[in-house]
Amino acid sequence: MEGPVFVSAEVVRQVFNWREAIGALQRTYAHDLPPAAVPSRSIAQDGDVWLRLLPAAPPGGRYFGAKLMGAAMSVPQRGVEYVIVLFDRRTSRIAAFVDANLLTGYRTAATSAAALDRLAPAQPARLAVIGSGLEATMHVRAFASIRSLSEVTVFSPTPERRQTFAQKVEADLAVRGIVASSVQEAVADADIILCAARSRGEEPLLFGDWVKPGTTIVSIGSTVPSQREIDHSVAAVADLIVCDMREEVLEQTGDMIAARQAGIDVEGKSFSLTELMSGALDRKLAETSIPMFKSVGGGLQDIVIAEIALERALAAGLATALPMNFENKSF
Repeated sequence: MEGPVFVSAEVVRQVFNWREAIGALQRTYAHDLPPAAVPSRSIAQDGDVWLRLLPAAPPGGRYFGAKLMGAAMSVPQRGVEYVIVLFDRRTSRIAAFVDANLLTGYRTAATSAAALDRLAPAQPARLAVIGSGLEATMHVRAFASIRSLSEVTVFSPTPERRQTFAQKVEADLAVRGIVASSVQEAVADADIILCAARSRGEEPLLFGDWVKPGTTIVSIGSTVPSQREIDHSVAAVADLIVCDMREEVLEQTGDMIAARQAGIDVEGKSFSLTELMSGALDRKLAETSIPMFKSVGGGLQDIVIAEIALERALAAGLATALPMNFENKSF
């Protein structure tokens, strides 16, 4: 590979494989991760314009880089574009630009599945899904790649959307899809609960007394202080909380902020995804009744999955060579 290439979202779709992505994330998070290799996200903002940066240098990987996303909120019919820039450790040059819109959904679901594979018993499971959007759709596919799902029950505010979601589950996965009329109904008999839909009014959707012992919870919908998804009572009944970015989860998500304000010691029972993958939590996990994985997403996940997409695209001849050559400044 002489110059940088472009990997489109369609190519990402063609080359992506759930098991490969989940395994790569599990191996990466099993490494000792120096804080400098996985820094927190940073955000630049001026009025209605914002830009978010998620950098990472995964140990053991060939590539390092960052995901950038931005938007000008005043632009009519605005949208957000995502791009990952990969640098090659072997050449110290820019290797690729990867369209990260679809990849972001893949990496979020693959990370949740990587955690779930360690947290939930290795047996058939009934899955309850709160939400019916892209993230919910991808998570069900990711979970189905590591667990046999006996049924999937879905609730979302729009009856037509949850009905369509259940039908797609049956068509794509050959798993019984059930439509629930409320969150409480959806989670009543669940072995795994996926929370993938913030409420419209940022009020909690899931409550602790609805969750039975032996249930594993995955929560991905609250990623900033203003967002809510689970009630503080869920944080109270969860006796082990695994976080992909521990400090960000505890300090910057509305769910955990509310739990601390309610007097719940979430810090005392929260651990990193690295601790889970390395085996450091095995003893605690054996004594846990209701484990929870709480995710805000991180650049490490983006770079790991982008590396797989790039390597597969190159091998298949699907990467687009770009007619550009960056000047190289010596140092």
